[in-house]
Amino acid sequence: MMLDILAFIESKKQNFNDLPLFGFMQDQNLHPRKRLSFAPCMAHFIMSFSDLNKYVFLEKQPLNKIQSIINQHAYEDEEHWSWYLNDIERLELNSNINFTQGLRLVWNEETKITRQITYQIAGYSYQAIPEIKLIVLEALEAVGHVFFKMSSKVASELRVISNKDYYYFGDAHLQVETGHTMRTPGAEDYIEKIQLTDSQRQQAFEIVEKIFQFFTEWTYELLAYAQKHGVESVENQAETSLMACI
Repeated sequence: MMLDILAFIESKKQNFNDLPLFGFMQDQNLHPRKRLSFAPCMAHFIMSFSDLNKYVFLEKQPLNKIQSIINQHAYEDEEHWSWYLNDIERLELNSNINFTQGLRLVWNEETKITRQITYQIAGYSYQAIPEIKLIVLEALEAVGHVFFKMSSKVASELRVISNKDYYYFGDAHLQVETGHTMRTPGAEDYIEKIQLTDSQRQQAFEIVEKIFQFFTEWTYELLAYAQKHGVESVENQAETSLMACI
């Protein structure tokens, strides 16, 4: 049953919660803006996630209830990139660079894992059966819940200082993530009772393991980015990052 896979995801989620990035994000000795200074490093995945929802998870003509649940989730998530861009502005991590410089900033060695996770998720999900797509989404939701639970606390601290709201990293996003249609009691009960074949079950365990593996690697990339660039000189942050990848 799907319930076994969900229990496995929950166990991986607990381990994910203990990674160094989240210790960094909770470090009260650091300015809250520094604790979110990895935000530019996330750009490729955040912007690509909209395409994953539109062109990988979504099926225009769902053939069963599972795909209908996936479709609703995709519709709910596909526009969150706009919140991210808003927060980049409010975190003062935006700068005036030209188009080619911006591409160099996103496609460089410092952000290679950020790009790879998009391709990995697409590889697991494109033309997959709905049961497998749903498992991928469940794993992503678990990762996202850990991250946004941490980031919302930092964003709340920063709001006291800056008097600005942060939509992607703040409480608004966390509330949306925990309020998805697939999180309603009726949908959760249905999902838990989904039956899997032995081969699907084995595939599901392997995919969940891999998803948590590359998201774990991603947290180290984000942490390295924050520690290298920081925000002590926010005006110079984007320029320093740009020079590192040229």
